[in-house]
Amino acid sequence: MSQFGSRARAFFDRAFPERQIYHRSGGTVRYVSLSPGKQALLALTAVGLAGWCVYASANTLLEGPQASASNAEVERERAKYDRWLNESRAQAAASQALLEERTRQFDRATQDFESRHEVLRSLLEYAGGNGVQLAATRPIERDGARIIMAASIDEAEPRQSRAVTSEPYQVTTVGFRARTRDLEADQEQTLSELEDSVVEQSETVRGVLRLTGVSMTSLTGSDEVESGGPLVPQDFVAYLRDSGLNPAFAERVAQVAARVTESRRLGDIANSTPLAPPVAVDYRETSGYGARVDPFTGRPAFHSGLDLAAFERAPVVATSPGTVVYAGTRAGYGYTVEIDHGHGFKTRYAHLRDIQVRTGERVAIGQRVGSMGSTGRSTATHLHYEVWFRGRAVDPISFLRAGRHVHEQG
Repeated sequence: MSQFGSRARAFFDRAFPERQIYHRSGGTVRYVSLSPGKQALLALTAVGLAGWCVYASANTLLEGPQASASNAEVERERAKYDRWLNESRAQAAASQALLEERTRQFDRATQDFESRHEVLRSLLEYAGGNGVQLAATRPIERDGARIIMAASIDEAEPRQSRAVTSEPYQVTTVGFRARTRDLEADQEQTLSELEDSVVEQSETVRGVLRLTGVSMTSLTGSDEVESGGPLVPQDFVAYLRDSGLNPAFAERVAQVAARVTESRRLGDIANSTPLAPPVAVDYRETSGYGARVDPFTGRPAFHSGLDLAAFERAPVVATSPGTVVYAGTRAGYGYTVEIDHGHGFKTRYAHLRDIQVRTGERVAIGQRVGSMGSTGRSTATHLHYEVWFRGRAVDPISFLRAGRHVHEQG
């Protein structure tokens, strides 16, 4: 080791002998002395810098392709992200446009159903509003009892129920359109049920009116078999026209409204038809309408009414709502009350013991107009009851038979 150290020392001294660097400037000479240690340090520094330059150059030459590949990958990712961002923006814009269109559709559908609902409400009010009840279900108050027309009679015309024309709701359909179709089906069903109800009521009333023996042509003023039925009121037609409804739905509503108009018209006629018994207690028929032997002369004569007997002071009542047009004494009739019921109907109550109404007074069905007696050309206590239609006496028994299709409810 000592020999190796000596050799190394000798090599170091030969490689880095002490040197002096002279510098002459302006007649002055200066020198810098470089010791072997400083020379070795400078040499080591120079070798390190050279090595670093070589390493950096080699590293740059080797990593250049890798950096290019990395930059290309970054560019591809950036382009991919840009495409995804653009697609997302496009989808968001399409979704927003679809949402706005669906919102407009929903608003239009909502307005349409609100209009339909309002029309249906108006139609239902028209069917049963204004305090007018259809005759087939109208209550009649008389001495604490309620009389309503029977729900069905043999004389009523049969009718097939109208089939619902809307497409049935499909269970496999979901979403807003399914709900829309469901609501449309419900509205059509409501119209069909209302139509069936009012037509059934109309047929019931017709059957009762036919039993009176008065022709429907005379009652309604037109031949119902050949005519097209009643027209829809003009104010309702104008309302449908201004509502902006679908034409098919508006036409369907107009059809049902025509049915309702017909039912209301028949109901008004039935309200005026004297169907109730004129005596508010049990009675018996003593003499019918038509030809008979006169009890005073013993000769054949025409009897223009129906004689009903009970007991003295038995309550005599109005057989339909109307206005008293006469209350007083008539030759041969004694104390008499005459009531105009409208639609051509009048009734006469004769041989009364007393009168309990005045001329011009409005009376309700079942309201007492007098008491049974034997005034005028009468042989015993009874009521002479007449029914007149358009100035001609008709058989009251037909109206009483028609009235047997009503029943009392406590």
